Amino acid sequence: MEGNKFVVFGVGRYGRQIALKLAKKGAEVYCFDFSEDKIEGLKDDVALAVTMDCTLKKNLLSQSIEDVDAAVIAIGENFEATILTCVHLIDMGIKRIIARASGEQQRTILEKIGVTEILTPEDAVAEDVVETLMNPSIISFLQLPDNYEIAEIKTPKGIANRTVEDIGLRDRYRLTLVTLKREFEEEVNGQVVKAHHTIGVPGSDTKVFETDTLVVFGTIKDIERLLEINN
Repeated sequence: MEGNKFVVFGVGRYGRQIALKLAKKGAEVYCFDFSEDKIEGLKDDVALAVTMDCTLKKNLLSQSIEDVDAAVIAIGENFEATILTCVHLIDMGIKRIIARASGEQQRTILEKIGVTEILTPEDAVAEDVVETLMNPSIISFLQLPDNYEIAEIKTPKGIANRTVEDIGLRDRYRLTLVTLKREFEEEVNGQVVKAHHTIGVPGSDTKVFETDTLVVFGTIKDIERLLEINN
């Protein structure tokens, strides 16, 4: 998973945890914050740590961050700064932006300006964010003892349009397919919308499509191996 590049805006307790965990996994991490003290405490642990006002677009442009894999906005209480930073990053073409909202009103505002990955305090666990940043194919996961987890993953291209038996998750990857979430088109209030439904326990002849979400059980290492080999 090495070679990933991320930027973290706001390195209070939460942002700092994300930055350090990403760096520990071998990622190149850039950190920016208004506070010089917070930045000084990170300079030896990440690729770049700079004190600056992230709400000014000229400051963002000066750091050459357009090619990062994702940006995490963890500024904290200053929601206006979060909004301005997100707007500038969207305008700069940053392909993936994850921002933190403290409630439904803030979530709605972020959605309106174009942010699609939004964390609320209940689900903003640093370890979870790091896992999904390092493995974009992992939608969500539940950590279990002994390095096992149950994970929702996007179907890797290398196993799409094949049957469960042909894929051989258990024999080849030591993974158990718990269920599938499949995309369907439904009519709601006269409009056709896409919805996902769980199809139960897959049989050996069940065909897996690229738009499916797989729910798998296994070790973190084996799940990562499945994604690395087939994406």
